[in-house]
Amino acid sequence: MSSPRRLLRPLLYTSAAALAGGGVLYYVYRPLRIPGSDPASVPPPRYTDDGRFSPPRFPFIKTRDQQIADLKKSSGTQAAAGTVTAAAKRALGSLTTGDVEKSKVETGEKGEDTQPYDLLVIGGGATGAGIALDAATRGLKVAMVEREDFASGTSSKSTKLVHGGVRYLEKAVWELDYNQYKLVKEALRERKYFLDTAPHLSNWLPIMIPIQNWWQAPYFWAGTKFYDFLAGSEGIESSYFLTKSRALDAFPMLKKENLFGALVYYDGAHNDSRMNVSIATTAALYGATVVNHLEVTSLEKGPNGKLIGARVKDRVQEKNGQIPQEFSIKARGIINATGPFTDAIRKMDEPQVPEIVAPSSGVHVILPGYYSPSKMGLIDPKTSDGRVIFFLPWQGNTIAGTTDAPTAISQNPIAGEEEINWILSEIQAYLSPDLNVRRGDVLAAWSGIRPLVKDPHSKNTESLVRNHLITVSDSGLLTCAGGKWTTYRQMAEEAVDEAIKRYKLTTAPLLHAPRVSGSEMIDDAAPLDGTCQTHQVRLVGAHGFSNTLFINLIQHFGLESIVAKHLTESYGDRAWTVAALAAPTEQRYPVRGLKISALYPFIDGEVRYAVRHEYAQTAVDVLARRTRLAFLNAQAALEALPTVIDLMSEELKWDKRRQEKEWKDTVQFLASMGLAKSKLSVTRKDVESGRAGEYDEHERKLYSRHDKPADTMESDSKFSSGENPIVSKDSPVNR
Repeated sequence: MSSPRRLLRPLLYTSAAALAGGGVLYYVYRPLRIPGSDPASVPPPRYTDDGRFSPPRFPFIKTRDQQIADLKKSSGTQAAAGTVTAAAKRALGSLTTGDVEKSKVETGEKGEDTQPYDLLVIGGGATGAGIALDAATRGLKVAMVEREDFASGTSSKSTKLVHGGVRYLEKAVWELDYNQYKLVKEALRERKYFLDTAPHLSNWLPIMIPIQNWWQAPYFWAGTKFYDFLAGSEGIESSYFLTKSRALDAFPMLKKENLFGALVYYDGAHNDSRMNVSIATTAALYGATVVNHLEVTSLEKGPNGKLIGARVKDRVQEKNGQIPQEFSIKARGIINATGPFTDAIRKMDEPQVPEIVAPSSGVHVILPGYYSPSKMGLIDPKTSDGRVIFFLPWQGNTIAGTTDAPTAISQNPIAGEEEINWILSEIQAYLSPDLNVRRGDVLAAWSGIRPLVKDPHSKNTESLVRNHLITVSDSGLLTCAGGKWTTYRQMAEEAVDEAIKRYKLTTAPLLHAPRVSGSEMIDDAAPLDGTCQTHQVRLVGAHGFSNTLFINLIQHFGLESIVAKHLTESYGDRAWTVAALAAPTEQRYPVRGLKISALYPFIDGEVRYAVRHEYAQTAVDVLARRTRLAFLNAQAALEALPTVIDLMSEELKWDKRRQEKEWKDTVQFLASMGLAKSKLSVTRKDVESGRAGEYDEHERKLYSRHDKPADTMESDSKFSSGENPIVSKDSPVNR
């Protein structure tokens, strides 16, 4: 009996080891679902056998004027010939043009809704737009107003990461802080939703941590593996170690000295302002009323002291030289989601209320793309003053930042030279000494205000909230503040949950949700049962996106490859519409798409699309937040400004006075994007004649501009013309 047992025990051990090893191998090499790699939910259109082509037909969203008219109806400003119950209106949702006549039958003769809104959201950043989308997809009647433009503040000035936060995880472990741990866990879950609902606007990005000493390797390895473990099924690929040679191969710009190796982990990256605009337009498709450039001037209260609405004015009328007429918006509940300007709205409600926002400035700089690999970022976890700095590829350039310092609140803060030079010096510290990090290489620089918040109910009023804060005033103003881009959806869900409870609102399924995909193949209403479903509500452009969609655009429209790829990664399946709006070049190739800047792939069709389908009302809206040219290169944005103003003038019928105002306002904005002071006084004639591109003495010295072709350029030679570098004047042969 003992002999079989002796044989069985090693066999069991061997089997267990093989099973465990197989499990580890499967986990490491398991098939991974990379966002964007799946075939499109809606395949691209194809040519029929007889050569006909049927482009996608997407649902329309209401124009800005129609949205404002809806706002006025809530207070009875515009009388309706026939009324419809809010429940019926919510059930119908947004309609395509083919459904209009049918809707009149189902809702009444005119189908106009004069009922107050369930919710009025103030603020059109990531949080405000997220709340509007969440509420609309739960069947609530919701309006969202924004004083400037969607993503005009903090939401367009982020580090462009969708991340759980490795530095927060490190703090959670060393400080045994459960709240920090919970924040990381929540953010990792939201990161996956982010990438699933907008795969065209977000992507996975490997990020390298350089290691200088051997003992740092196990420390960072354990940290990144714990990060992978927390992500669980929401993760994608495991972190891994690189030897010194492989690290330099992956990131050739790294400094070789004292480099032991590197750890690489994965996080998400995204196009922040385009994401924000997409959330807002998706909310509009689901029936929300969203209006930008509409300023709240005061809050309105009923006889019982509870909020019942707000007074607003149209700032576009002011820009057009008209006197804006104020009007009221009536709502059962009001949500304050204004980021750094949170306290300004709170003081409209209660003038003596203590401030809760502790604004912090985060400066970023944009450098040419050759400073980093196109598919890998870098994090320096310990800078000279203990902060963290990221160095990431973005839109063909390189973004570096950020700083973190107390600041005053303003609409367009300017990045200070001290912060810019600090970032450049930190970059130089871990890049190869062969690379000269120059101030003249900074293409753009901006400062974003992070709205850190203090809990007004905390005994220690100086302590900052770790993530976000939701609070309700005595009069019923619900404030949602703090947080970060990655967790915008979770913040919106919690805010709407609280609003439903506080304002006693009733949700309802969307019975006839719009076909956001533009196809009957997908029923977008299927999951919308009246509960929060934003974790699976795909944004505008996501349904027909795939990594090969750009090829279809090239083959149909004759677009330049870099332009087609840019359009699909910025608009998803709506790139079909953008390309159709592009003018023909009258050249053999490319066939369509006139660039607004020779250096970047932005084209004229994007300007027309921004005005017609994305509520762009100013040149800054287009240059900064629909395209990203102002963030990528302030000088290039200035040189593209005449073209943008002309295209928008055609669409919006601007007169000469408005065009001049747009010029002045945009140049002033570009100052906050790092435009050189010497360029702030340039005129349109200067730009069109090429004088705006003239360089000063500092810029002249950056490059060998005027030397003729030669083996050795004159400007590089240390010897004067005619001087022999081998035989000097004092040589014995000359005596």
